[in-house]
Amino acid sequence: MSRIGRKAIAVPTGVEVKQDGSNLLVKGPKGQLERTLHPDMNLVIEDSEIRVERPSDDKKHKALHGTTRSVVANMVEGVTNGFTKNLDLVGVGYRANKQGNKVTLSLGFSHPVELPVVEGIEVEVPAQTKLVIRGIDKELVGSYAAKVRELRPPEPYKGKGIRYEGENVRRKVGKTGKK
Repeated sequence: MSRIGRKAIAVPTGVEVKQDGSNLLVKGPKGQLERTLHPDMNLVIEDSEIRVERPSDDKKHKALHGTTRSVVANMVEGVTNGFTKNLDLVGVGYRANKQGNKVTLSLGFSHPVELPVVEGIEVEVPAQTKLVIRGIDKELVGSYAAKVRELRPPEPYKGKGIRYEGENVRRKVGKTGKK
């Protein structure tokens, strides 16, 4: 059996979990999340914990078991604490600025790049070279952070680009001059 799938999910006080068929609704202090789960997966909701059970040892069910458990655990974690991704802009002239519902990034292109902030997440710019992306949906926060990073991923020679906080960029030496 899946090690992750076997673990029970603890439901903290103040979090309400409702299941209607394959739809799951999780309400908590930070908001509410709704998701449609695979119809083959069974959720057993007891007083303060949730267990995910699979109907058979079929390969497809084994794969869905751990995934479903992780998705439900992330929903509970999101409405309780939320998720955060921190991005650093490294490079001369690389800047971020938030104006209303848009983030404007100067990334060395001939024009500034404007990204609209997706509904369900918050973007803060505590410094010109830092972005903080927060939200209750882990998938949404991660995909928005990846979309921002995709504009200028860190390059291996000078290390310039947008990187996650604490990300280690492997550096290359570069070519040496002719003698």
